[in-house]
Amino acid sequence: MPDFQTLLIYIIPLLFAITIPQAAHGWVASKLGDHTASMLGKVTLNPVKHIDPVGTILVPLLLLITSIGFVIGWAKQIPLNSRALRPKRAGIILVALAGPGANFLLAIGWLIISNFAPSGTVLLKMTAFGIYINILLAVFNLIPIPPLNGSRVISELLPGPLSYKYNQLEQYGFFIVLGLMFLGAFKYILLIVFLVLDFLSIFSQINLVQFVIINVFS
Repeated sequence: MPDFQTLLIYIIPLLFAITIPQAAHGWVASKLGDHTASMLGKVTLNPVKHIDPVGTILVPLLLLITSIGFVIGWAKQIPLNSRALRPKRAGIILVALAGPGANFLLAIGWLIISNFAPSGTVLLKMTAFGIYINILLAVFNLIPIPPLNGSRVISELLPGPLSYKYNQLEQYGFFIVLGLMFLGAFKYILLIVFLVLDFLSIFSQINLVQFVIINVFS
């Protein structure tokens, strides 16, 4: 179980990793013709605007406290009027990919900061966790299970009738994800995450895989 100081190190990267992708969804949507999120003030880097008390705070903290290593969470969903997107089908795909894309960019941002952080400091630990959580959420959200972002891409690539049936899985999506988690299927996601972290460690002063194993899984 992480101590209070460690939890504070995790909170800032976790908060931005969960909320900023929502702003990215809204920003891309506005560029493609749907200004709904923009008019509601949701296209902002202020994470407070996107916080969901349960998904952004309670669930991630409980997962961190249990030290299972797999941390997920969610923010308030950005409203989307897909009929306003031009082109519609490609627009939906681009809006969906904006979230994982933002997570990857945040990971790169933390990676750059990590090279300026003094060795052994709180800041270095924060940047390492920031890289990890953003890569994890990016990979996780690309899973093609409704309503995750990956499913939006698949849905738009399927023929109409198949897309409709596929989208019906959304009402069971949360339970499917939980079931897969407890069955251990997400070890394959962590494998992908660790491969990415191992590669990014080349550009960092810290071994990211070793950091995650020691500080997140223990």
